[in-house]
Amino acid sequence: MVQYHQTTKKKSSGSGGKTRASRDKRLAHYGGFFARVRVAKEGEKQAFKKFRVRGGKHKIAAERALFANVATPQGVKKAKILTVVESSADRHFARENIIVKGAIVETELGKARVTSRPGQHGVINAILVKK
Repeated sequence: MVQYHQTTKKKSSGSGGKTRASRDKRLAHYGGFFARVRVAKEGEKQAFKKFRVRGGKHKIAAERALFANVATPQGVKKAKILTVVESSADRHFARENIIVKGAIVETELGKARVTSRPGQHGVINAILVKK
């Protein structure tokens, strides 16, 4: 189901009067689908999905991810993602290995916090978390 963000026409305004929309829904106001970016299992390849956005442009969303670009004090290194440790967005995301911005992932280099939006950018950038 596509998300649509707008106040309902049935909700009262607080003063008792009903709110009235100045115009109807626009296609540009619809939100997108939630991209469940999962950690790729053993033997799986990385997978991406291309989708159209407003203005005819395209975004690439990751569907399955193997690697993350981890920023370390020595520089940025490509590291394999092992699992999702925790997620501030939803506690169930860690159980399902769903990667979102702000999630803590276990990599070969150690724990790292995701700073990019994999469902929007198609790449996973992360910062190494100090122990």
